Amino acid sequence: MSDQMSVHHATYELLRGLGLTTVFGNPGSTEQTFLRDFPKDFTYVLALQEASVVAMADAFSQVIGRPALVNVHTAAGLGNAMGSLVAAYDARSPLIITAGQQHRHMMITEPYLTNRDETLLPRPWVKWAYQPVRAQDVPAAFMRAYAVALQPPAGPVFLSIPMDDWAEPALGPAVIREVSKRVAPDAARLSSFAERIDNSSRPALVFGPEVDRAGGWLAAVALAEKLKAPVYNAPLSDRVSFPEDHPLFQGALPLTIDGVSKRLAGHDLVVVIGAQVFRYYPFIPGRYLPEGTELLHVTCDPDAAAYAAAGDSALGDAKLAIELLIEKVAARPADVAPAPLAWPRQVPATSNSPLTPNEAYAALSDVRPSDAVLVNESTSTMVQQAEWLPTVRSGSFFASASGGIGWGVPAAVGVALGDRERGVRRPVIATIGDGSFQYSVQAVWTAAQHDLPIVFVVFRNGEYSILKSFARLEDAPGVPGLDLPGLDIASVAKGFGLRAVHADTTDEIREQFTLALDADGPTVIVIETQPQDAGLG
Repeated sequence: MSDQMSVHHATYELLRGLGLTTVFGNPGSTEQTFLRDFPKDFTYVLALQEASVVAMADAFSQVIGRPALVNVHTAAGLGNAMGSLVAAYDARSPLIITAGQQHRHMMITEPYLTNRDETLLPRPWVKWAYQPVRAQDVPAAFMRAYAVALQPPAGPVFLSIPMDDWAEPALGPAVIREVSKRVAPDAARLSSFAERIDNSSRPALVFGPEVDRAGGWLAAVALAEKLKAPVYNAPLSDRVSFPEDHPLFQGALPLTIDGVSKRLAGHDLVVVIGAQVFRYYPFIPGRYLPEGTELLHVTCDPDAAAYAAAGDSALGDAKLAIELLIEKVAARPADVAPAPLAWPRQVPATSNSPLTPNEAYAALSDVRPSDAVLVNESTSTMVQQAEWLPTVRSGSFFASASGGIGWGVPAAVGVALGDRERGVRRPVIATIGDGSFQYSVQAVWTAAQHDLPIVFVVFRNGEYSILKSFARLEDAPGVPGLDLPGLDIASVAKGFGLRAVHADTTDEIREQFTLALDADGPTVIVIETQPQDAGLG
């Protein structure tokens, strides 16, 4: 045992060796012993609330394709972070979330800021939660956390670390191990899937977020083109895994049981790769599949395979599975390809006041750079977003995986920081509803502090439109709290140090967006729009 090396030193050497040199956090008193003498080769990203901390790290991890390190404040900070932790878990983001714990010598008396039952609070939204039994186990716990977070299906893990552990002597340098992040599918089972595809008369492909996460975008295109099969986005996908301007693309599947079944009518086989079968909400009953339709399911997640409502499953990495299928399936003739999807892109010659979401997105489409990345959390305008701002490149669309709101604003910060980490500069467009913007508005401060190339486009319709749509669908009149009068979004953004403007016409949208692209740092553009039904049924 070394008399010189502390747990603090051994852990930072381990983190350095694993490439975990960016820490997302909001420092609390029980975390300061971890953060003391913060190394100059590490970066600390400060966010002003823990939900934003985790959402930034989530998106950052998705962009760089590696685990990210998060530090929150004991139970209180972890409680703040829980909403974003749900999103990170559903997005399969490999986060290592740490929280300080009270001094070991006092924990028996449950002093102020004790994290009671410390491993229970983050469950079930982490793969593993642990508090080391002794201080000397802290570095090894980080190594195990790294391995668990990265192995498929990836996801967040949690470590609770007593504040006095860092000064204790270490056992020596931590052992760094490499772990695999891909699991190959059973080749024989994929061969049987390929045979069933070849024997089908009208197969359909459904690609989900696992494909893009696995780097399988080009492979997905190659498989679709070999089969000449129509391609659908999985419902409520947080990533897009196929170019939405491709002739084989047929749009996203609906959100309901009945809607999915009707949309897939006419296909005798549906092949779902990298998605749940399916994400349903709200409840509109119907057949899970059209009569006579079979389903094949490929996922890296054993749970998703187990709770699928229909179909035969195979476990494995999405990209590897697609590449194997390309080798095994027979090419189909060009005349079986579906007709290209026709978007109903109709904009009035004269603009409305306020603008419709259709008009606002159409104006944005005129000035969006081809390399821009989109972060979307305008839930009532998802259809217009897909129509006017289609995703045409891998890794260029991100949305919350959980359904909770407040993720989009800090996620845009995480995406931009992830690009900076990997030496890429591209504009980040965050399309955010005015209600969603309020959940994590403090995250724009971090964007300003880091001079990030983000354009926050806030659609100001003065209400929770998505909730009013649900109320109509669920026959629930008289629900309170769905209107949002009196929000001065531009003034709030300016108070956090951002350039903020209003754009009330399509010409002003084009002008202000172009100026925002040339600005040093982030801009908030507030667009007053008409409320609309989200089309959930």
